[in-house]
Amino acid sequence: MKAVVQEEFGGPEVLKLADVPRPVPGIAEVLVRVHATAINPTDSWHRASGGITGLFGGEPRIIPLGWDLSGVVEEVGPGVTLFQPGDEVFGMPGHPGPGRTYAEYALSPARHLARKPAGLTHVEAAALPLAGLTAWQALVDTADVRPGQRVLVHAAAGGVGHLAVQIAKARGAYVIGTAGAGKHELLRELGADELVDYRETDFAEAVRDVDVVLDLIGGEYGPRSLRTLRPGGRIVSLAGPHEAALAPEAEARGFVAGFMGVESDGQAMRELAAMAADGRLRPHVDAVFPLADAAGAHALLDTKRTTGKIVLTAV
Repeated sequence: MKAVVQEEFGGPEVLKLADVPRPVPGIAEVLVRVHATAINPTDSWHRASGGITGLFGGEPRIIPLGWDLSGVVEEVGPGVTLFQPGDEVFGMPGHPGPGRTYAEYALSPARHLARKPAGLTHVEAAALPLAGLTAWQALVDTADVRPGQRVLVHAAAGGVGHLAVQIAKARGAYVIGTAGAGKHELLRELGADELVDYRETDFAEAVRDVDVVLDLIGGEYGPRSLRTLRPGGRIVSLAGPHEAALAPEAEARGFVAGFMGVESDGQAMRELAAMAADGRLRPHVDAVFPLADAAGAHALLDTKRTTGKIVLTAV
């Protein structure tokens, strides 16, 4: 099969299409014929530096990248009862381990997948898993967003952000987003109630009485976001483990802050599928590239100027 590989860490140019052996599903695994996979900021991090130290090292040819997939079950391993060949599925296999979905075929634990909603194309479905699970686990599992609460989403037009806006809105929250002015129209269409152009306005001065902040940027955004919270409010940071350092300051001021890492979760995938099926969740795809041009997709990702998601097609 064809897969995107890299033999060294570096810029987008290290990504190459090569022939590699097609994997064989083991116990409780399925082999998926990948129709589409998505690009995420974590992919760039792993491509450039190996990401989590030692996780992908030691291989003569590195094939770590890709955690999103949408496709058709090709083969099932022993013990699989949820799916059979021919089923259309999508999900985020194996995170935080290597997902290896930049390929024509990919393995996944069966219970990391859900059935693809009929109303979504494979390109649209591939845009949902990692970003959607991140938003769901942050807002629902971690922050338990409830009707009437005020939720501030930073980088609201990004891959995770634009889905977080929709999930928070579906939970009955009043949603505030920070984004450039050119992206406000889309975010209003997705349900944002209030928008702040971070280039023109200091959100820490303009926004108050927030129950939950979803911080997708990190750095100074964490401490500044403390000024927007009401007593008992919470910041969920997705920017990196170092953001956990904000916790003592937050606690001293009567808030909660911490870092959250996304995990593969078949049940949450089914929740996202249900939301997409009834129109409450719509992924925005900014650009589509063929698998052979993964380097071009990564070059676009590295500009940090995209809206929504970038998707690779393998079929």
